[in-house]
Amino acid sequence: MKKEPKKQKEADYKDALQRLQAEFENYKKRVEKENTTFRKLATADVVHQMLPTLDSFEQALKNTDDKEKFVKGVELIYAQFHSMLEEMGLRQIKAAGERFDPYKHEVLLQEESDKDEIILEELQKGYMLNDMVIRHSKVKVGKKKSKDENKGGKDENGNK
Repeated sequence: MKKEPKKQKEADYKDALQRLQAEFENYKKRVEKENTTFRKLATADVVHQMLPTLDSFEQALKNTDDKEKFVKGVELIYAQFHSMLEEMGLRQIKAAGERFDPYKHEVLLQEESDKDEIILEELQKGYMLNDMVIRHSKVKVGKKKSKDENKGGKDENGNK
């Protein structure tokens, strides 16, 4: 006995839906596996690039008796590490003397100054990786005195 056409259509749609659901679940699993593999490869690449810096640290630690050589070794390691990060796309955010930008800077302190909204001091460096801020510069910003403060708290008639 044949199924009614309406029942057959329902069964066909249900079967197609179940196949699509199974395909989608398999797709999600495949993408998750690919993402995991990508993260592992990216991490391995970064660690591999850091190995020469690790070697330099080990070499510097062997020279702890000679302070001058130790300091020079640490300076070289810093330069090597900084260069490696720059090759990966790291850039320091400009801060001191620049106009405050809330997308790049975080105000920790404000100080009265004739340079309103200008960064007076960088308290901690900020960095961008390619075009993305990964750490805001922590800064001290200049703030002009308000008009009331300039008058010593007096109104326009000179009254307090």
